[in-house]
Amino acid sequence: MTSIANTTKRKAVRFAALASAGALALAGCVSPVAGPGGHYAAPIGGAPVIPNPTPYSDALNCLANYAVANNLRAPRVAVGRILDYTGKADLEGGRRVTQGASLMAISAFSKAGVSLVERFDTSVSELELTYTNNRLISDDGANFREIHAGSIPGSDYYLVGGITEMNYNIRSFGLEAYVGDQDAEDLNGTSTAKMFVINVGLDLRLVDTQTLEVVDVISYQKQIIGREISAGVFDFLNGNVFDIGLGERAQEPIQLAIRSVIERAVVEMTANLYGMPGPDACGMAPDVSTTGQSGGFALVPPTITANNASTRDEANRWNENRDGALRSALRGRQ
Repeated sequence: MTSIANTTKRKAVRFAALASAGALALAGCVSPVAGPGGHYAAPIGGAPVIPNPTPYSDALNCLANYAVANNLRAPRVAVGRILDYTGKADLEGGRRVTQGASLMAISAFSKAGVSLVERFDTSVSELELTYTNNRLISDDGANFREIHAGSIPGSDYYLVGGITEMNYNIRSFGLEAYVGDQDAEDLNGTSTAKMFVINVGLDLRLVDTQTLEVVDVISYQKQIIGREISAGVFDFLNGNVFDIGLGERAQEPIQLAIRSVIERAVVEMTANLYGMPGPDACGMAPDVSTTGQSGGFALVPPTITANNASTRDEANRWNENRDGALRSALRGRQ
C-alpha cells in the first residue's frame, strides 16, 4: 500500500515539474524588462498587406475600363450615411455588423471609376473654410487664402441606405458520434460535425442631388455559412492515459459579406449610370482605367503623372521582407 502511495506521489511530482517547465518555457518568450528595441515581446505574424477584393471587384474595374474606353463622363457621386439598423450587439464584443458601410461604398464607387465628392466627413473642410473666412490661413506664407464662389464641385447623385437584416441560424445541422468498447480501458473515439447558416441584408437608394428624386433602389441579401469539425481519441496504453483531440472551426467573414453585397449594389447602380448593357461589354473594354481592387487613383495635383494602380494590388510591393527592389534600395542605409 505504501509503495503504491509513493508511486502516485512520484507521478504527481513529475507532472508538476513538467507543468512548471512548460510554463517557464512559455514565460521565456516574454521579458519583464524592455529590450533594446523597446519591446517586452516581439509580435508574431508577418503577413503582407494585400487588397480586400470581393467576387464583384473585377466587375467594378470593368465598369471603369468601359467608361474610359467609351469616353463617358463619370457622374459625381457623394456617399451619405449607410447605417446599421439591425440592432445586433454582443454584451462583450459590441456590434456584430460593421459601422463602416459608407466607407465600403466609397471604395466600391472608386473601383468603378466614379468621380467622388466628399460629403461624409466634411469637418476638416468646414474648419478650413472658417479659418479662411477669418483670414487666418495662408498658402504662401504672405497672402491669406481667398474664398472663391463656385470652387466646390457639386454632386450629381448621392447614395444612402442601411444594413437592415441579420438573421441568425436560418438553418443548422449537427452530427455527433461515439465509438468505443464496453471495457473502459479500450480505445474510445468521438467525432462532431456542425454547420449553420446566417444572412445579412441591406437596402440602398441613389438620389438625384438637385431634385431629391430617388432614381434607383436596390435590396440585396447574402447568406453566410459556418462549420465546426472535431475528433478525439481516448485510450489507456501501458499504464498511461492518452487523450488526443483535433478540431477546426471556420465561418465566412460577416463584414466581408456586407462588403460583397455593397459592391454588387454599386455594380448595378453604376452600370445604369454608364448605360452599360451588361457583363458581356467587359470583353470589349481594354484595361485602360486607373483603378484597381484596392480603389481608384486620382491625379492630384495634376502635375503628378505616375500611376500605381496596376502595382498597388501586388502583395509583396513595398514590404521590406518580400520586395527585393526595396531591400536592394535600402541595403546599406539601415
